[in-house]
Amino acid sequence: MARRFTDAIGLLNDLLDRFEAGATSPIAHPDYAAFSSVVAADAFLNQIRKAESAGAVSIGWGRGAKRDQVAHVRLASAEILYPYLDRTPASRIAEDAAARLIAGVALHEYLKNSGSQIAEVWARGKTWHGFGSSDVDTLRHAFVLAQAILDNKHLDVDYKTFSRRTVGHSKILERIEGAVVRLLSGIMDFPPGARPREALRAIGLERFAPPLLIAGKIDLDGADLSGISPHYLGISPKEADRVRFREPPAYILTIENFASFNRHIAEADPGRLGTTMYVGGYPSLATQQALRTIARLVSEETPIFHWSDIDPDGTWIFRTIERAVDRPIGPHLMSVEIAERLGQVPFKKSAPARCPPDSGIAALAAYMAEDGAKTLEQEELDPVLPELHEKMRADQRAVDPDELPRSTISVGLC
Repeated sequence: MARRFTDAIGLLNDLLDRFEAGATSPIAHPDYAAFSSVVAADAFLNQIRKAESAGAVSIGWGRGAKRDQVAHVRLASAEILYPYLDRTPASRIAEDAAARLIAGVALHEYLKNSGSQIAEVWARGKTWHGFGSSDVDTLRHAFVLAQAILDNKHLDVDYKTFSRRTVGHSKILERIEGAVVRLLSGIMDFPPGARPREALRAIGLERFAPPLLIAGKIDLDGADLSGISPHYLGISPKEADRVRFREPPAYILTIENFASFNRHIAEADPGRLGTTMYVGGYPSLATQQALRTIARLVSEETPIFHWSDIDPDGTWIFRTIERAVDRPIGPHLMSVEIAERLGQVPFKKSAPARCPPDSGIAALAAYMAEDGAKTLEQEELDPVLPELHEKMRADQRAVDPDELPRSTISVGLC
C-alpha cells in the first residue's frame, strides 16, 4: 500500500526510516484528499521542493490534468537528507548504543556476538525483542545478569537478592527476565516451551524453592511419621537428605501435574506400595538435586518412573529428571501407542528433548520430532500403578479391593 502524507517532514522522515530498514530507494506520496486547504497543500509542496533543491529527494510529477501535482517523492540522498532534517543516522546511534551496551563488562564470547547482532538490528531502525537503541541502559542490565548466571552467581540465591547484588535493583530481573533468557538460550539448554521464569527456575534461579511433595511410607530423620499417615508430606528440597524409607518402596514415581499426583496416590496406590513425588512442572534445580538424593537412598533394583504430558515439553522434563538422578528411568503412561490412540496433532509444533538412544524417553522424543505426531495431556489418563515385577503385583492384589477408591481405567499399563 502506498504511503501518503499531508506533513512534509513526516514524509521525509518516513523515507529515512525505510532506508534504514533496508529499502534502497523508497518513495512516498502526498495525500491530496486529506489536505485541510489549498494553503496547506501549497505549504507541503514548498517544503518538498526545498528538500529537492538541497539534493535530498527527487519529485515525480503527475500527468495530464495533474501535471502540476506531485505524484510521489523519492529519496535521492540519505547523506544529504540526514543533516537537512537535523537527524542522526540510526547506524551511528546504534554504534554508540552498542558501545555502551557492553562497555567495561567481561562477557562470554556468545554474549559479545549477541551485542553485535543487536547493534545491526538497531542500525536498521528496528528493535530487538522490543528493546530499541534508546533502551540500552536497561538491556545492559540483561547482559550483566546473563553473565552473572554463566558465572554461577545465581545459585542458592533468590530472584530479588540476585538482582540486587548484580545490578543494584531488586526488581530489574523480574522486568527483563525474557531478555536474559533470550541471551542465554544459545549457551544453556532451556525447555523449548517454558516461560522465562520457568526456564530460569530450571537452572536454579527462583524466588524460593517450592516444597517437594512426597507420598509413601517415609519418615524424616529425627521424626517418626508412622502414626500420622499423612496423605503426602511437603518438605524443602534441601531437606531431602532427611528422608528415610520405613520399608523399601516398590517403585519411585515422579509426576509433573498436581492433579495427576493427587489422583495417583489416592486411586492407584492408596496402600503406598511406592513413593510418589510431585515435581511441579519444569523441575527446579533444587528439586532436581532432591530427586538425586532420594534416588540414591534406594537400591538399583528399585524402578524409577516419570509421568508427564505426552508432548515435547514432557520429553524435556523426563530427560531433565533422568539426568538428575543419573540412572535409568522409565516412562509411565508416556508411549507412542497411547499418543497415537488417544492424542491429537497440536496446532503448533515444538522441538522435543535431545537425548541419547539409551534414554528411557528416546522413542517418544523421536516420535515427537515427526510430522503429524500427536500429543496428550496426562490429566486425560486415569492413574494406574507402574509396571512392576510379579511379587509387587501380588502385594498389590493382596490389598482389600473394597478399601480402594472406584476408578475407571481407560488405558493399560505403559
